[in-house]
Amino acid sequence: MINKFSEIYKRIGSNLKRERKKARLTQVQLAEKISRIDDAKISNIENAKEDFMFSTLLEIANGLNIDVEKLTKKERAVKKKEEWNDEQQSRI
Repeated sequence: MINKFSEIYKRIGSNLKRERKKARLTQVQLAEKISRIDDAKISNIENAKEDFMFSTLLEIANGLNIDVEKLTKKERAVKKKEEWNDEQQSRI
């Protein structure tokens, strides 16, 4: 999918994949929990290959038992603990 929203779709797809794996579900298993969405659609959303309605995102979030915000938010860059400790040590 190439349009002005492609980065947003990529982020949502990446977040969806992460949350699905965190829930230890395959695409098929998640689709089974959501009656009107099949595994091919989940795959297409995860890979930013399909436009979708917001209600679809709400259904997926419900199937994962998470707030829809977890699928839409940007991930903040989090430094690894070791990197942070090294940075603090270098200041001393």
